[in-house]
Amino acid sequence: MSEEYLARIADALERLAPAPAPAPAFSEAGAYVWQPDPDRLVAVDSVSRVDLVQLIGIDRARDTLLQNTLQFARGHAANNALLWGARGMGKSSLVKAVHAEARREGLPLILVEIAREDLGSVARLLAILARAEDKRFILFSDDLSFSHDDTQYKSLKAVLDGGISGRPSNVVLYATSNRRHLMPRDMIDNERATAIHPGEAVEEKVSLSDRFGLWLGFHPCSQDEYLAMVRGYCDAYGLGIDDDQLRAEAIEWQATRGSRSGRVAWQFFTDLAGRHGIAV
Repeated sequence: MSEEYLARIADALERLAPAPAPAPAFSEAGAYVWQPDPDRLVAVDSVSRVDLVQLIGIDRARDTLLQNTLQFARGHAANNALLWGARGMGKSSLVKAVHAEARREGLPLILVEIAREDLGSVARLLAILARAEDKRFILFSDDLSFSHDDTQYKSLKAVLDGGISGRPSNVVLYATSNRRHLMPRDMIDNERATAIHPGEAVEEKVSLSDRFGLWLGFHPCSQDEYLAMVRGYCDAYGLGIDDDQLRAEAIEWQATRGSRSGRVAWQFFTDLAGRHGIAV
């Protein structure tokens, strides 16, 4: 077999399974997205986020997560955190906001996002992050949930609290989910009803959320909180509008949506700002 033919085979194999990209220096950006196959960390030049002061109605969760994040960024002990509850109430926004607050204080904190479907490669990602000993990393998984036939959660369990190597000391995991136990209630009930040992089956499914040291619950907001969110956005962007007019329009908007949340408040403000010629 000729050397030219062997080289062509090697090139073809390289295209099928490219070599992992070299680890970044983590100096060009404050946030990265993990993309496996081939393994690489892609820098995010501008993170989509809102300021911490604009997150209204979640004071306890905000203060708790900020304290935990600053402790960790300063090299002290900190917990993994699960932010769960009502949709649109600022779970993901809070994670990005506390990261920005730590960066504002000059702390070497990096945000690394990993998609749920890529959790099978999390061990390889942690090996890269562990080598950057002078940095601290928030490993962020947004909208995390698992179905009955999903085995990705087993990779995450070892990272959180288990396995020989465990989680590197310079990495903490923050995850958001609409579900407290990361799995549908009907799935847990089905496990309890059909398993030979129902207690063991349920424990296997719900033990994942138990491995988060912080559980921060997010609940539907009241009308007053919703209106305060809208007013906060108006003040932050300098949009002057009469309180009575703002209240009437904001309530009409949420009535058409059939719900109130921070996301609905932002969507209403986006529409309002556009009508007033303000870019957001």
